Amino acid sequence: MNMQNLTVVAPPAPKGLEQMQLPLVMMRDILLKTIFRKNVENVTEIAEAICLPSSVTQELVDIAREQRLLEATGTLNANSGNEMGYQLTDAGKARALDALSQSEYFGAMPVPLAVYREQVKRQSIRNIQVTREQLTNAMGHLVLPNSLLDHLGPAVSAGRSILMYGPPGNGKSSISNGIRDALGDHVYVPRAIEYSGQVITVFDPIVHTEVAQEQEDPNALRRRRRFDERYVMCERPTVITGGELSLNMLDLVYNPTARTYQAPLQLKSTGGIFIVDDLGRQAEPPQALVNRWIVPLEESKDILALQSGEKFEVPFDTLVIFSTNFHPNEIFDQAALRRIFFKIKIDGPNQENFLKIFAMVARKKGMPLDEAALVHLLKKKYPTINNIYANYQPVFLIDQMISICEFEGIPYQMSPELIDRAWANMFVKDEHIVK
Repeated sequence: MNMQNLTVVAPPAPKGLEQMQLPLVMMRDILLKTIFRKNVENVTEIAEAICLPSSVTQELVDIAREQRLLEATGTLNANSGNEMGYQLTDAGKARALDALSQSEYFGAMPVPLAVYREQVKRQSIRNIQVTREQLTNAMGHLVLPNSLLDHLGPAVSAGRSILMYGPPGNGKSSISNGIRDALGDHVYVPRAIEYSGQVITVFDPIVHTEVAQEQEDPNALRRRRRFDERYVMCERPTVITGGELSLNMLDLVYNPTARTYQAPLQLKSTGGIFIVDDLGRQAEPPQALVNRWIVPLEESKDILALQSGEKFEVPFDTLVIFSTNFHPNEIFDQAALRRIFFKIKIDGPNQENFLKIFAMVARKKGMPLDEAALVHLLKKKYPTINNIYANYQPVFLIDQMISICEFEGIPYQMSPELIDRAWANMFVKDEHIVK
């Protein structure tokens, strides 16, 4: 990204309970549950466990003490910085158990949805600006025509939806991943958000890649909080789905045991990319999937529902990339196509680019090129398929020849004969099999 895009404004740490914008009873109960589950004793440990500044944590501890749910145990040993220790009273244990029966959630204090909306604006995917050089560098492992980058660049910079279509095996998935790699800055992902007293976990180590932070001196008198630690600083997220995508994966996931919710995939991808690969291979019709995205794509907001049936709005700040081997007119109506901002056809390479890819793959895999074998491939084999080239074919053919060489116990090499043997595995002869 441009240097100005590397400075996403971090969420400021709350300075007092009045800035938390959470129900006081909810915060107190999360405090008690965390102390009960994690067996933390002093304010520094408790603050780290609930991801709040020590001063705010102390306020919560004082409230719990006033309500006789916590009691001081006296000064701890030197390893604890001579801090006061606290433990749950019998009433505090009873309250913690009662709160756990209502919701098993403990640990990081959630971020109110309204507060999270403001952070989404500060780090919006639509605030980025990608240059041709940045996109080219991210796609450096691919051989692409300049005309394709002419279309991709504005699409990525706009942060709007993209539909990539064309024959299979020409790198639509690789291009999607290249777009992901071009997003070089960071965003702040909440560990959990709160709406209407319900906790929705958002941070997911499978989706989110945490950015390593400089370790602070644990013996320092004061911990320096660079940002609200209820968030995790991450690379811009990427969610990739394929044929397994279904409509219910775009809804809140309720855990009846823990009595908490997990954010759906599109909410986890906020500030990043959501790639729907192999559109048309899902159990749901493509039209139904796109219909689900119409409101989010047009209005930058999504609508989710709690178990109670109550519906609410969440930010939709995601670059959605649809990738399909079908022609768009075969799987969408015109109303759906209007909602997809950019439509980009990904064709197979011409002969010149095919040879560039072939040479690049051969060099990478240690396969020496052979002129007679290449002439045989271009003059004898490709005319049988009307000289239709695909980006996957060089990798396929060279891997086949490598397997043959290893089986035969000979050095890596290519020849017309090995080209024929590799070609035979690339296509299946259209014939009737007698059963």
